[in-house]
Amino acid sequence: MKLITLQPEQFDQFASKHRYRNYYQSSMYGKAMEQIGFHTHYLGVQDDFENLIGAGLILYEEVFMGQKYAYVPRGFLLDYSNPTMLKDFAEKLKRLLGKQGFMYLKMDPYIPCSIRDKNGNIINSNPNTNAIISAIKNAGFQHHGLTKFFEAEKARWEAITTFQLPSKQLYKKLEKSTRNKINKARRTGIEIIKDQTGDIQTFYEFVKNKHTRPINYYQALYQSFKEKDAIDIYFAKLNTEQFVINSKDAYERVLNQNDHLNNMIQHPPKNNMDIRKIINQKMESDKLVNNYKKDLVLATNLLKNYPDGMIISAAIVIKYDNAAYLLIEGFNPKYKDKDPNYLLKWKIIEEYNDKNYKYFNLNAIVGEFQQKNKYSGLNEMKFGFHAVATEYIGEFDLIINPIMYNLYKGMKKKKNK
Repeated sequence: MKLITLQPEQFDQFASKHRYRNYYQSSMYGKAMEQIGFHTHYLGVQDDFENLIGAGLILYEEVFMGQKYAYVPRGFLLDYSNPTMLKDFAEKLKRLLGKQGFMYLKMDPYIPCSIRDKNGNIINSNPNTNAIISAIKNAGFQHHGLTKFFEAEKARWEAITTFQLPSKQLYKKLEKSTRNKINKARRTGIEIIKDQTGDIQTFYEFVKNKHTRPINYYQALYQSFKEKDAIDIYFAKLNTEQFVINSKDAYERVLNQNDHLNNMIQHPPKNNMDIRKIINQKMESDKLVNNYKKDLVLATNLLKNYPDGMIISAAIVIKYDNAAYLLIEGFNPKYKDKDPNYLLKWKIIEEYNDKNYKYFNLNAIVGEFQQKNKYSGLNEMKFGFHAVATEYIGEFDLIINPIMYNLYKGMKKKKNK
């Protein structure tokens, strides 16, 4: 076995045909990371006959006392079912990186363990999971475990909606609560717009508080992936004029209903209808009247201040290997109750489903399905789009300089505390 350096084009050619291919292991992602300060290396693995049998995009930077940290996002593209080859590879990689001042290397292979439903029940499982994890550990990597939350660099659990039905039929498969929120957003006057200008500045306003990544990270991703038409920006725009029209119609409708119930209370029907039931309906109607009145006041003020409408939600989607990936989304919390993110995700799903993509990856969820936790709402929202959970094998460290590694980890742990 021999480790070699690949040109980006050589790497992409190999990666595009590998079973574990993903957009993190692409020169598009590598170029983007170079723009925000990472160094990149495209490593190739040759067998004794100089056949290319593995590859990996390695990102690295100096992080601690002159020592370097390396990261292989979503793992090397290798045959992890071959323990002998894997051990030989790890030994050669460790010697190579040790000579170059690396402290450790992290990877999180894009290898699924299981597919699960919204309740965590296993639909399908990878029979080789335990053997693969054992082979990686025996090769010298330290496994971070089968985590349930967001302990790793990349999510160990993702929600995925597969495209096997026409959009109209797929829509019917969504959870009822999800369809209700999509319809509510439509009634409010929200419209979904596909950006044509690369407006990262507007997009960033909706995600800057969700993550520590700076705006130049998204600018770099957009510039790199856009060269191959592999990225899209979407906005949810509130049509303020339509919001006024819809709010006025809704207010008048519930007001008429409220008047009717009020009349029934004052003049009870003679068919022995339970007056308490009418009073309860009237109380609920009063709440609706109050809510729709607030909406009408809000809509009127927004139309005055934003006659051309206003953006209230945004998302970035990466396209790779005939699949679409939700990189990140965000919305203005003032208008959370208008559910713009629900309509936004559905219109994205609908678009790529109609274009015959394989699936839509809704990104991270957590692996705790039974105990209520602060991420339960996140799971519920994403599963509402007829999604299943995909579980991956997790994160591994190849420790090259144990002393510096332990010092660095101890320092980081103290800092986090």
